[in-house]
Amino acid sequence: MIDTQRLQTLAQQYALPALTGQMLAQLDQYAQLLVEWNQKINLTAITDPEGILIKHFLDSLLLLHAGIPQNAALIDVGTGAGFPSLPVKIARPDLPLTLLDSLNKRVTFLQTACAQLGLKQTRCIHSRAEEGGRTPALREKFDIATARAVANLQELSEYCLPYVKVGGIFAALKGFEIEQELAQAQKAISTLGGQIEQIKKFELPGDQKRSIVIIRKISQTATKYPRPSAKIAKTPL
Repeated sequence: MIDTQRLQTLAQQYALPALTGQMLAQLDQYAQLLVEWNQKINLTAITDPEGILIKHFLDSLLLLHAGIPQNAALIDVGTGAGFPSLPVKIARPDLPLTLLDSLNKRVTFLQTACAQLGLKQTRCIHSRAEEGGRTPALREKFDIATARAVANLQELSEYCLPYVKVGGIFAALKGFEIEQELAQAQKAISTLGGQIEQIKKFELPGDQKRSIVIIRKISQTATKYPRPSAKIAKTPL
């Protein structure tokens, strides 16, 4: 379905780890599953092969520039159809992966995709982000949390930083013009135990642009966070 040769070439151009034949076959199968399931449940508005290749797969794989250590435990908060973490898992099978989403239909898709793609050390959890962040089995248990979400970084940090171990990172995939949003989120990030470490910017084919905001967890998150979602939205930190 997708042009795997082009994806392999783009991975080289963007200094990503080499994609093996098996990885490319898995990504192609993932694209087919995405389109097939999208006819039954709303997973994505992007269903053309080129769009999937650039806007989903290449965009997701850019997360590998966040400097993810070997065997790092990764959680994708509000993962939707599995972006960015499933392409990352395919490229980095060493990473134990937790996919968390609030919609059970999407979780069913993710479970099916992980099984059919033969991805080991994956678990799919049906939970709201703020509820998962208060769960002892998940709270501060991950080396890296990620999210590719439209939520403001101010709010996204409260959803995601509680999952991260001290010393780990929260890597947020955001739009290209991020400076104003970063300034607004500074207080929230600090309050939650984080510190902005780096912002990486990328320009993708077709005028697609992406920032990856890397936030280091330098101290534990106070137990009162995350708050209920209504409160997060109404009174951001």
